[in-house]
Amino acid sequence: MTATDASIFRRLHDGTELFLLANCWDVGSARLLEHLGARAVATTSAGLAWSNGFPDGDATPVDCVVAAVRAIARVLTVPLSVDVEGGYSSEPRAVGDLVTALIGVGAVGINLEDGNASPDVLVAKIDHVKKAAARAGVDLFVNARTDVYLRGLVPEPGRVAETLARARRYKDAGADGIFVPKVVDPTEIRAIASEVGLPLNVLAWPKLPAASELSALGVRRLSAGSSIAQVALGRAATVAGAFLREGRTDSLTEGAMPFAEINALFTKR
Repeated sequence: MTATDASIFRRLHDGTELFLLANCWDVGSARLLEHLGARAVATTSAGLAWSNGFPDGDATPVDCVVAAVRAIARVLTVPLSVDVEGGYSSEPRAVGDLVTALIGVGAVGINLEDGNASPDVLVAKIDHVKKAAARAGVDLFVNARTDVYLRGLVPEPGRVAETLARARRYKDAGADGIFVPKVVDPTEIRAIASEVGLPLNVLAWPKLPAASELSALGVRRLSAGSSIAQVALGRAATVAGAFLREGRTDSLTEGAMPFAEINALFTKR
């Protein structure tokens, strides 16, 4: 990836058009998403963790994450963003070192979350990440995720205010976007989008308004998150289960992408 990729990725958050960002979990899914027309690809931390034999939740070893991102970047010609959860460390300097490594293998954006920790921790991590990116000469897009809604960090009536308070601090630290997973109420989405001062990213979630409405509410980025990986695993469980229990082979071909078409994804470059 190049400085041009970083610029392209940043521009996808500008204007009024909603940026639809699908999330991959391995090389094959990344290449497929680009083939389907994705203007950029992001990893899902959960899917990447599962595909490498770890649970979601900052459990994937850093060297495993870097190796996976290197392999994914190799097959892409569009910008790549990486969900690094909480940075796989409570130490801001270590998170900065991780981001340096990820930039080195092709990342031009990251998601970095606060989780249950104090906002002070994410502020410090963002500061180290931006400094690391500057040293690497890449205008890294840092999407700061706040889990106020996802984890119910404050009682419901105060969630908009708490989200905005955290977002202001993350923006001051250098964040380029704000990610608020699990917010679905249109009034609350509009309130956050109008006040946050950065591109607002929401997550595909039950009862989330349609994409056209999200755009009108001021949302700039809609992420699939782990959903596509979950659907793929769910479908695999269904057909593999039928095969293992009953020896059924009919379901093994239902909805299958043709072998030659899949193979072509990696041979016609």
